[in-house]
Amino acid sequence: MICSTLRRVGHVHIYLVRKASGVSKGHHQQTVGSRPAASEFAAQGASGNVLELLGKSYPQDNYSNLSRKVLSRVGRNLHNQQHHPLWLIKERVKEHFYQQYVGRFGTPLFSVYDDLSPVVTTWQNFDSLLIPADHPSRKKGDNYYVNGTHMLRAHTSAHQWDLLHAGLDAFLVVGDVYRRDQIDSQHYPVFHQLEGVRLFSKHELFTGIKDGESLQLFEQSSRSACKQETHTMEATKLVEFDLKQTLARLVTHLFGDGLDIRWVDCYFPFTHPSFEMEINFHGEWLEVLGCGVMEQQLVNSAGAQDQIGWAFGLGLERLAMILYDIPDIRLFWSEDERFLKQFRVSDINQKVKFQPLSKYPAVINDISFWLPSENYTENDFYDLVRTIGGDLVEKVELIDKFEHPKNPRRKQQEECPPKPTSSRL
Repeated sequence: MICSTLRRVGHVHIYLVRKASGVSKGHHQQTVGSRPAASEFAAQGASGNVLELLGKSYPQDNYSNLSRKVLSRVGRNLHNQQHHPLWLIKERVKEHFYQQYVGRFGTPLFSVYDDLSPVVTTWQNFDSLLIPADHPSRKKGDNYYVNGTHMLRAHTSAHQWDLLHAGLDAFLVVGDVYRRDQIDSQHYPVFHQLEGVRLFSKHELFTGIKDGESLQLFEQSSRSACKQETHTMEATKLVEFDLKQTLARLVTHLFGDGLDIRWVDCYFPFTHPSFEMEINFHGEWLEVLGCGVMEQQLVNSAGAQDQIGWAFGLGLERLAMILYDIPDIRLFWSEDERFLKQFRVSDINQKVKFQPLSKYPAVINDISFWLPSENYTENDFYDLVRTIGGDLVEKVELIDKFEHPKNPRRKQQEECPPKPTSSRL
C-alpha cells in the first residue's frame, strides 16, 4: 500500500519506506501504511486557489509550497502552552529580563511579544534585514511560502524592523519559525526562537564612562572586522561588551554558576560584528545562540538614526533539549500525558530530567527511487516523508547515489528518470 501510494503521488519508484521510533504518537491514530487523502500532501499553489490561514485569505501561486503537515502546526504556539517545556524556557528568560533590567519608573525595560502572527511578507523576512535578493537563504527549497509575497517566518528577526519603527528600543520576541530541513533528531520544520533587541542613545551608552561626554556614537570611516563604517570604535566596543555581559548573565541564570563560555566570530547579514556563544556543558562545547551589533542601515531605515544597538536570537528547543535532557526534537509536539506531566512543576526554575517514554529500539529500513529530471530538492522528499510517516519517522539518511554511466537518455525514454538514489529511513 505504501509503495503504490507514493508511486502515484510522488511519481517515484518506492520499494520500502518507514522508520518507526519510540516517540509516542499521542492521539494521532493514522498508520504509516494507510493511504492519505490527496489534500494531505501539500497546499500546492494552483493559480486561483485561496488558502485560509489564521483568519486571513491568501491567493495561491507557483511559490506556494506549504505541506499539510506544516499547516497543522500553525497556531499550536507551544511556547504559550502553560507547563510545556518550551513555555518553561520562555518564562525563565522573561523572568530574568524583567528582574534584571528595570526602567526609570520601576517597570520592566524589555517588552515581550509572544503572539505575533507567523505569516509575514517576504520583505519583512528578508529585505528589512538587508538580506540580498540573490542570497541562498531565500530559496523556495529552504522556506515555506504562502505565495510570492507572503511566507511563514524563517526567524523571529522578521519582526525587528516593525517594532523598531514603532518606537521600541528594548524588546523580546518569541514565536514559532518555519524552515524546510532534513529529518533527524535535531531538526524539525517548525521550531521556536526567542529574539532580543536593545538600542542605546549617546547618553545611555556613555553615562558613567570617563570623559563620556566627549565620545561619539557615529563617524564616517571604513568597515573592518571589528566595526561598521558608521560606528566609532568606542561605541562598538561598549555595545559589544553590554551584549556579551547580558547574555552571559542569561545563560548563567539558566544553567547555573561556574559555566565556561566562549565567543566565536561569525557572519549574519543584519549584524556586524557577529558572534556565536558556546557553553561547556558536561564537558562538551555547545552552540546556544547567535548575536551581534545591529547593522546601522537597518536601524536607520526603521527611524532610529540617533541610536545604536545589539540583537540576539536563540532556539528554545535547543536550550530545552540541553537543560531537560530531551533527546529528540519531535517530542516537543507530543500530546502524550507521560511526556507533558513531567514538566508540570510548581517553580519554573525547578530542575527536570526527562524520562524516556519507550524502550523499544528503532526500526531501520531502506528505500530506493528514481529522481525527477528537474525541479527537485531533497527537502521536497523530506516533506513527503513527514506527510506520510508523520512524527514516526525519526531520521532520513542518504547512503548512496547512482547515475547510469552509458545512456541515461534511454532510461528516461523508458520512463525511468536518469538519477536514482537510495536513502535510509
